[in-house]
Amino acid sequence: MIEFSLIQGDDRLIVIPGEESEIKAVCERTGASVLAIRNLDWNRDLSPWPADKVFRKGEDFTGQGADTLQAIEEWLNRNGGGYRTVIIAGYSLAGLFALYAAAESSCFEGCVSASGSLWFPGFQQWLKEHPVRCHTVYLSLGDQEKNARNPLMASVETETYGIFETLRTYTDCEMKMNPGNHFNDPEGRLCAGIESVFRRL
Repeated sequence: MIEFSLIQGDDRLIVIPGEESEIKAVCERTGASVLAIRNLDWNRDLSPWPADKVFRKGEDFTGQGADTLQAIEEWLNRNGGGYRTVIIAGYSLAGLFALYAAAESSCFEGCVSASGSLWFPGFQQWLKEHPVRCHTVYLSLGDQEKNARNPLMASVETETYGIFETLRTYTDCEMKMNPGNHFNDPEGRLCAGIESVFRRL
């Protein structure tokens, strides 16, 4: 069962399903309020639809992202009225979920997908058919992520650039390449995206 934890800052709200280190860095660097989504089963709660596992010893994606988004929307409808700006941000699979949420919901003015798992099967095509509803999107990726051993995950750079080309035709979208692989400075990449989105809103 997912849990919500509000960390009060200024009148900007960041919705973030993330690791504790990421949440702490976002709070410290941005000064914004943070709605932290905790107790996540990532493959279940952040995947938009079912898909096969990518690692032999891993688990399948069960596609209950819609339930997670509904819970977020219900929280925002009850508690989000006092915030000037609401954005959603995530890293890795949470970055995929952030883009999914930005397309499915009108609750967010901005979206950050930092090193998002945009290799997820069918996502690029789905996003072409389900435009994001927010004003500003930030995408980032490590320049070594395309060298992943898993062929599906190795498609991430091609898929991310394809999504960028689609988004930039109708919304304010920035794409940033960072040095390193998927695990290089996740907190820094996430915070850079959030700061960029706030500047452009």
